[in-house]
Amino acid sequence: MIDGSVHAGPNAVLSLKREGYHRTSFNLRDFIDTMTYAGFWRLAAKHAKSGLEEMHRSFSKRAFVRSLQKLIPEICKEDLVPGEAGVRAQALRPDGGLVDDFLIVHSPFAIHVCNAPSPAATASLEIGRIIAGQIPFREPVRM
Repeated sequence: MIDGSVHAGPNAVLSLKREGYHRTSFNLRDFIDTMTYAGFWRLAAKHAKSGLEEMHRSFSKRAFVRSLQKLIPEICKEDLVPGEAGVRAQALRPDGGLVDDFLIVHSPFAIHVCNAPSPAATASLEIGRIIAGQIPFREPVRM
């Protein structure tokens, strides 16, 4: 960072609330939606070990330090201060695969951008041009 600090992370863990910015954030409806979606269970089955490791590192400072020491051996727990949490929505297909790019869905009167791979990408002029190019042109109705 500009101030000389180093940011370690992020951990990729399941949030139990769509806009949950704290470890204890919970919303019953969001939790039920996740637990009843077959794609979640397919993803969890494919990546159970790494998912559990991420969760463990998220809740255990000792485990997080050990993982950092693989890259920076001299780091110790006193070097770390907690950072703010962020939430990144990630579209998940029914087969358990993650959608890695923009997912653009058309409905009769709207175009929906359902997955944005990074916050910066949502401001991309090129993506705006692509979406604008998908708007069907209609002649104006004359009265």
